[in-house]
Amino acid sequence: MSSWRDRINRMSGRTRFVGCRIFLHLAGQEVAPLLGILNRQAREAIDADGDIEVVGEGLAEICQSLLQYDEYWLSGANEGDVFWDEGAASDYFNELFTDSAQRYLSEPDLSSPATTDESFSLPVTRNLVVMLSVVYDGEVPELETNLADINAMKAGLKALINLHYQKRLWAIQVQFSPAQFGEELTNDQLLLHFPELVPL
Repeated sequence: MSSWRDRINRMSGRTRFVGCRIFLHLAGQEVAPLLGILNRQAREAIDADGDIEVVGEGLAEICQSLLQYDEYWLSGANEGDVFWDEGAASDYFNELFTDSAQRYLSEPDLSSPATTDESFSLPVTRNLVVMLSVVYDGEVPELETNLADINAMKAGLKALINLHYQKRLWAIQVQFSPAQFGEELTNDQLLLHFPELVPL
C-alpha cells in the first residue's frame, strides 16, 4: 500500500491511518457457541457506550475465538484504504459500518436479555459470517494484504489482537450474520449477500 504520496506524508510527520474490514465465513453446527460470544460482546460494547478499551478487549476475545475455530473456516475476504486525515478515515469507517449493518440478518436483538440455554432450544445456523471493521494508525503489513488464505487470515486476526494491546485502534465495529439465535443463513443467501467471499 506504500506510494510516493505515503512517503511524502511520512516525511512531513503526518499520521497514517488505515481503515479495513475483514469478512470471515464459518460453517458447521459447531460454530453456534461463537454466536453466543459475539452477542455477549455486542451487549458489553453497548453497555460500555462504545468505550474503545472495552470494545477492543471484546475484539481481541472474538479474534482469539475465531482462531480457535479455524477448522470451520470456509471463506473470507478483506478490503481497506490508507488515509492521512482522521476525518477521511472516520468517513470510510462509517461507510463500512453502514454497509455491514445492511447485510442480510446482521441486526442483533439486544433488547431481550441473554439466556444461557437459547442455543440449545432454537435451530442452529450452519453458516456464520463475521465482519470486523477497524481504523488503526501506522502500518500493519499483515492486514494490508490479501487475507483470502488461511495463514494470511490467521496472521491478520493476530495483528488485530496486537493492535488492541498496542492501543493503536481508533475505531472498532463487529457485525455478524445471522445475528440472532434461530435465524438461518442459507448457502444461497450467503452467495447473494456476501459476494466478496473467496474460499480459504
